[in-house]
Amino acid sequence: MKANNSFNYYIEKSIKDNWQLDALTDYLGATLQYHDVARKIEKLHILFENSGVLPGDKIAICGRNSAHWAVAFFATLTYGAVAVPIQHEFNAEQIHNIVNHSESKLLFVGDVVAKVINPSEMMALEGIINIPDYSLMISRSEKLDYAREHLNELFGKKYPKAFRAEHVHYHIDQEEELALINYTSGTTGFSKGVMLPYRALWGNLDFCLNAIGKHVKSGSNTLSILPMAHMYGMAVEFIFSFCHGCHLYFLTRLPSPAVIAQAFADIKPAIVISVPLIVEKIIRKKVFPLIQNNRMKLLLNMPVINKKVKQRICEQVCKAFGGNAYEVIVGGAPLNQEVESFLKSIDFPITMGYGATECAPLITFSDYSDFILGSCGTPVSHMQVKIKSQDPENIPGEIITKGMNVMLGYYKNIEATNEVLDSDGWYHTGDLGTMSSDGHVFIRGRIKNMLLGANGQNIYPEEIEDKLNSMAMISESLIIQNGDKLVALVYPDLEEAKAMGFTTEDLEQIMERNRLEINETLPVYCRLSSIKLHKEEFAKTPKKSIKRYLYKDLKF
Repeated sequence: MKANNSFNYYIEKSIKDNWQLDALTDYLGATLQYHDVARKIEKLHILFENSGVLPGDKIAICGRNSAHWAVAFFATLTYGAVAVPIQHEFNAEQIHNIVNHSESKLLFVGDVVAKVINPSEMMALEGIINIPDYSLMISRSEKLDYAREHLNELFGKKYPKAFRAEHVHYHIDQEEELALINYTSGTTGFSKGVMLPYRALWGNLDFCLNAIGKHVKSGSNTLSILPMAHMYGMAVEFIFSFCHGCHLYFLTRLPSPAVIAQAFADIKPAIVISVPLIVEKIIRKKVFPLIQNNRMKLLLNMPVINKKVKQRICEQVCKAFGGNAYEVIVGGAPLNQEVESFLKSIDFPITMGYGATECAPLITFSDYSDFILGSCGTPVSHMQVKIKSQDPENIPGEIITKGMNVMLGYYKNIEATNEVLDSDGWYHTGDLGTMSSDGHVFIRGRIKNMLLGANGQNIYPEEIEDKLNSMAMISESLIIQNGDKLVALVYPDLEEAKAMGFTTEDLEQIMERNRLEINETLPVYCRLSSIKLHKEEFAKTPKKSIKRYLYKDLKF
C-alpha cells in the first residue's frame, strides 16, 4: 500500500472533495449528498462510541441495497470496527448462524429482514438497529438506549457551531488489520467467513480507480444492481463508485428485467457492472428478436452493408444499457458463448472479470479493448496468477493466485484455511483454467463440478450447459450424472412456451430434438442420455450461480 494512504483515506478524501455533490440515491427515492453521508457516519460513530463499541468489534449489516445500508457499512469501517455484511436473501437460520458465529455486537437490519429474524436466537447481540432510520429494533444495553435517545444532543455538543468537512477524520487502518468478514453464499451448502484485511480492499480499489476510473468521470451516474453484501457488487459497483466521486443509484427492489431496463434509461450509467444472467436476458428479449429475421440475416450477409448494419445494431444494444456506458463488465459466472460472440461481432464494449470472495474479489480483468472471446482478462495489479499444469496454454489446471487481494483466512476455521492457502501464500481457487502466452486466463470449469466419464474422461458440465442454454426453448440447464449416464435438467422458457401455445408434450419433443442436435457436437463420453424438464427456476446464490449441490443426487 502507498505511504499514508489507508483504505479509509479514500472514503474520507472523496467525502471532502465532493462535499456538495450527490452521492447516494435510492432509485425513485431520496438522495444523500456527500456531506449528508458524512453527517450520518458521524452520528453512527457517536452512537458506537457512547454505547461501548470498540474498534475491532464486529457489526453485522443485513438488508437490501440502499443508501442507508451504504452509510452503515462505511460508518463501521471508518470507526475501525469489523463489518459483517450478510446477504439479505439468506433465510433466518443462516442470518442467526452468521451473526452468532461472527460474534457480532450490533446488527443493522432492513425492513424485510426485520420481519423474519428472531432476536432470541442471537442473544450475544447488544442491539438491533433498523437501517432506514437507525432506530432501535431491540436493545439489551442501557448505554445503547441512552446513546440513541440522546444522539442529536450528543452530536450538537460535539459540533456546537456546525459540522464541516474539516471535521471528517477517520480510522487510519493498517494493511493486515481485519476490515470485514464476508460469508460465502456457499454453492457447496456450507458458508465460510472470509476474513478480508484492509490491504485487500485497498488493492481492489486501487486497481479499479486506475483501470476503470480513467474512463469514468468523477460525478458520473452509476447504478448498483448487484447485492452489496457480495464482494463483486461491493467492490466494483459500490466502493469504487463512491471513492471516485460518482453519484450511485441503488435498485431498492427486486431487479426484474423491466425495472433494470427502465433504470438504465433513466440513469444512463457511465459504467455497467453485471452478472451474465442480466446481460443475457436483455440481449435475448430485446435484441435477438429484432435481428433474427430473414431481412436482417440477408443484410448481415452483404459485405458492403454488413459494417453499417452492425454499427446500427451496436447502437441499439448500447441504448438498452442506457446509451452512456463506457463498457459493460460481466463477472460472477461465464457469459453464454452465443451472446458473447454476438456482442464481440458488433464491437460492443463487453468485457469479463474473474474473482473470488477470498480475493475481495478481483483476480483477473481486462478493458474491453483487450478482451478476448472466452477469456476473463489478465491478472489485475497487485496479483500473480498461475495455472497448475505442465502445459498451461493447452491443458487445464487449477488456477492459483497470490498477492495483496488475498484473504487472511476463514474465520475460526483453520482446517478450511489450510485447504486453500498454501505455505507460500498462494490461494487455490478450485477453478480449472488455461492461460495464453500473453496472460489471458480462460476458465474451463470448477474442479468440484468436474464429472468423471465411464473410462476416466474429464467432463466439464459448464461447457455442455453453455451450449444447451443457446438452444430452442431453454432458459437454463444443469447437467447431472446418473450412474454412467448424463442427464440434462432443463428449465424451459415458460413465457415463450405460453405465448406459442406449447403443451408439456410439445416441450418434451423440442427437448428431444435439442438432445439429438447437441449430441452431434459432443464427444461420445459426454453425450446426453436424456433431457428432463424442471418446472421452476433453479435455486441460485446471490451472484446467480446455480446451487448445484441441491440437485446432484436426483435420480431419474
